[in-house]
Amino acid sequence: MKMNVRIIATILGIAAFSVSCSSKKDAQTEEKERVENVRTMTLQKTEVNRELELSTTLEAYEKVAIAPTLQGHIRQILVDVGSKVSAGQLLVKMDETAYIQAKLNVENLKKDFDRVSRLNESDNISKQTYDQTKAQYDIQKESLDNLLTNTYVKAPFSGVITEKNYENGELYTGSPILTLMQISTLKAYVNIPESYFPYIKEGMPVSLTSNIYEGKKFDAKIETIYPTIDASTHTFKVKVKVPNGRETLRPGMYVYISLNFGKVSAMVVPYQSVLKLQGSNNRYIFVNENGHAKRIDVQMGQRFDDQVEIISDEVNNGSEIIVVGQARLVDGVKLNIMNEE
Repeated sequence: MKMNVRIIATILGIAAFSVSCSSKKDAQTEEKERVENVRTMTLQKTEVNRELELSTTLEAYEKVAIAPTLQGHIRQILVDVGSKVSAGQLLVKMDETAYIQAKLNVENLKKDFDRVSRLNESDNISKQTYDQTKAQYDIQKESLDNLLTNTYVKAPFSGVITEKNYENGELYTGSPILTLMQISTLKAYVNIPESYFPYIKEGMPVSLTSNIYEGKKFDAKIETIYPTIDASTHTFKVKVKVPNGRETLRPGMYVYISLNFGKVSAMVVPYQSVLKLQGSNNRYIFVNENGHAKRIDVQMGQRFDDQVEIISDEVNNGSEIIVVGQARLVDGVKLNIMNEE
């Protein structure tokens, strides 16, 4: 009885598999025999003024946290928020006790080292004693230099104080005492579509606009082009340097950066003819190839109202792109061209 049940189950499985295969073949045959009504247009390269506008946020060209490496009491903060400072200007005085003690130690070691040096010159002392004294003096002097830097804290560059987190006499515990920003020059980072990579050069001029200053343009330039393409977004990053001598612009401002590539020859198609693969940012079109639909992956360039530039090695002048009915198509389906005469 068990054997009969197994035989029956096997037969039913084979039958189901045969039906499934038959259904798939029927579906494939039906798909190939399906005919879709479409309209097409013949592609021709067009001369366009290629521009690209991208939004970003301005940043200080340089920013540093004024934070000594040694903890202790703050004796005096010599600046406040909004203070403009010059490179090398004294900003903070920390408690000087450790520095004064270290300075006395170094002065005493200097006397010992001078004495040992004179004895060494006349060969009246062993080289080991000389080397040990010199090493001790050098170490203490380096330590004193470090204490000097962290007791009398100076500005590493010219800029403006944007944050103050302590008051005179408070115990410094490690978080920045001040924040210093350089705003006479600003920077911005923008991500550019990979299709523009061949056209972007270091030093290339760009223009910058802000809704705050309507109708006004600011000059800037591309300073750094990052060498890799982001595989997930198909963009690459550039750093833009923005002169800001009058300090009209400020870090944190939302701005638009425009790149002008001049007149170029481009393949432009109706925007609606370019389809997007669901769940990704990949774009594609359909073309007529001997009466059948052929799917071609493309990159999108600049948009011109209801038109958009497409970039692909598989489309050329004379290619017949499908502009109506493309949403119903699959690769290889038969086409009925219904262009108006």
